[in-house]
Amino acid sequence: MKKTLGIIGGMGPLATADLFRKIVEHTEAACDQEHIHILIDNNTNIPDRTKALLEGGADPTEELQKSAKRLIAAGAEGLMMPCNTAHNFYEAVRAVSDVPVLHMIDLTRDSLKEKGVTCAGLLATTGTFRTGIYQSRFAGQIELLTPNEEEQEAVMDMIYGGVKAGVSDYDASKVQACAERLMAAGAQTIILGCTELPLAMELYALDFPSCDPTLELALGAIRFAGGTVKE
Repeated sequence: MKKTLGIIGGMGPLATADLFRKIVEHTEAACDQEHIHILIDNNTNIPDRTKALLEGGADPTEELQKSAKRLIAAGAEGLMMPCNTAHNFYEAVRAVSDVPVLHMIDLTRDSLKEKGVTCAGLLATTGTFRTGIYQSRFAGQIELLTPNEEEQEAVMDMIYGGVKAGVSDYDASKVQACAERLMAAGAQTIILGCTELPLAMELYALDFPSCDPTLELALGAIRFAGGTVKE
């Protein structure tokens, strides 16, 4: 019997849909009934995580906890959050959850270690960087190379002014150049440490070796639920 999983979504809606799609696409299933039962709370009332962490914006904790409780009440036996920055509030979500909460950043780290990666570039929101959540979870295991200030501004603009704004013809050349510089500095791959970044790779035809934490979360979710990952 496979477990029912709950997605705390809305951060943003496209990233939520991307996680669900990747779970479906990577599950070995010959019919509908062999897929995993997924509950999604596309809670767009969750305040912006970066603004909360860096600018004194509204605290997302209450809405994150509401989503967790709703999903558990609906039958979720495990939870996940397709938002890297939201993992700064992971413990608050876990505190109100009597079911496991998958950790996207830990799953990403473990996958990279299994592949023999010792140095990676990291693209993420400024909130994710300044809170150091990737640095703390990767410390002593995988070296992280990061953008400079100008490059970080370009990454943030692509996330908010490109993907979140629904702009299909955004010029992402500065982000491409940033990734190339990190690779030249020794990164074996680039971690797409914001759930809008895998979408940007497709939307704006970015081309560099990358690791998709959304995909790692999807694969971890399939295994946790008792499904089979498609080879």
